[in-house]
Amino acid sequence: MKFLIKILFTILLFSNLISAQGTEKLVIVGDSLIGTVTNGESIRRILGDVVITQGNIRITCDIAIQHIAKNNAELFGNVVVTQDSITMFGKRGFYFGNTKTAYSDSGVIMNDGHVILRAEKGYYYSNEKRAYFYDNVELFDSVSTLYSDRLYYFNNENKAVAVGRVFIADSTSVINADSLISFRKTNTTYAFGNVKVQNPENDFNITGNKLENYGQKKYSHVTGHPILTKIDTAKNGEIDTLLMSAKSMMFFQDTSQKLVAEDSVLIVRGNFSSRNNHTIFYKNKGKIFTFKKENELRQPILWFDNSQLLGDSIYISLKNNVLDFIKIVKNASAFSENKSYEFRYDQVSGDTLTLNFKNEHISQMKIIGRVLSIYYVFDDTKPNGLVKVSSERAVISFANNKVTGINMYGEPNSEYHPEVLVKGKERDFTLPSFIIY
Repeated sequence: MKFLIKILFTILLFSNLISAQGTEKLVIVGDSLIGTVTNGESIRRILGDVVITQGNIRITCDIAIQHIAKNNAELFGNVVVTQDSITMFGKRGFYFGNTKTAYSDSGVIMNDGHVILRAEKGYYYSNEKRAYFYDNVELFDSVSTLYSDRLYYFNNENKAVAVGRVFIADSTSVINADSLISFRKTNTTYAFGNVKVQNPENDFNITGNKLENYGQKKYSHVTGHPILTKIDTAKNGEIDTLLMSAKSMMFFQDTSQKLVAEDSVLIVRGNFSSRNNHTIFYKNKGKIFTFKKENELRQPILWFDNSQLLGDSIYISLKNNVLDFIKIVKNASAFSENKSYEFRYDQVSGDTLTLNFKNEHISQMKIIGRVLSIYYVFDDTKPNGLVKVSSERAVISFANNKVTGINMYGEPNSEYHPEVLVKGKERDFTLPSFIIY
């Protein structure tokens, strides 16, 4: 008997479909039907094992209220909307036949076989295979989890657009942003506004205004005043923080594990800092490389304690997160200020300059090629003039940030200037490359 009743309902409703004059009416069957007219509108209440079809759309629920003229239906209890591989679940919902749109405001889940989408409320537009979910949105796929206030999902494009308090995490990183566009097949993500990228494994964060992440290429690009923060723990247990800012940062997640910072780069770590236009940071190797391009005039600058270092290229090496050496290649110079006396700078220049460190203090400096040096002499703490030196190579030893020995090689030449000729005329004793930034 129940089967015959369903056939009768189908015949009655199919007559509405034929007379629709181009509008595809809903076909609804169930265990029982109650018809009423309210304010001149014909309404049908279908109870028990309700099945609604329209083209390739199929809906099941416990109870449906059909508004015939509007071609709409209210859906109650175990609502399931299906189109091809897409399935939408909810406790209560609405289906609008003229636009083929499903809506739920009582908790909704959508599954297209690749992603699972959840929210308190959501629309599904079957003509475009597009969804709009809002209020506590969650999206899950095989590699990542996304949360946001609102989300647009485009099934045919494998594309998600999230807006408002966006959070997305995978096995390697966490991204926060104001909005985000993600393409599942190519694993490509664009994030906008208050972007923050966290990499818990390597203890670093990058903030900026825009992120482009190309998962298949293992490459990310952050712009809009990006800032890198990396927390390091040295072998001795001390914690230090590397800060880097630039106009552009590119991170390569391949075997090189390098970060490339471009344009107006600033670096601060412990007691050294740098300003340059190009920096490459090899994260796993503890290497920082700053340089100037051939057509540029401004050299990279590095400040360490009371010293300023310049050169066309500067290599910084960390060993167990502790400063090991700094190597300056081409047009190298170093100037160290004696803060007890006005404008007294120990100065050295050459083709290549290497500084070795012990306990993060300079222990030795090696200069190769066209060495020029000016250093001030003291008897204990009393100034005693200066010495100007030239040679082809030099090795300078330090203890407690003070020069303890100078060895010159390759036709060394030196001249001593007594204190009486130096005092008050310190600005006359500078190398050709001398400039303080």
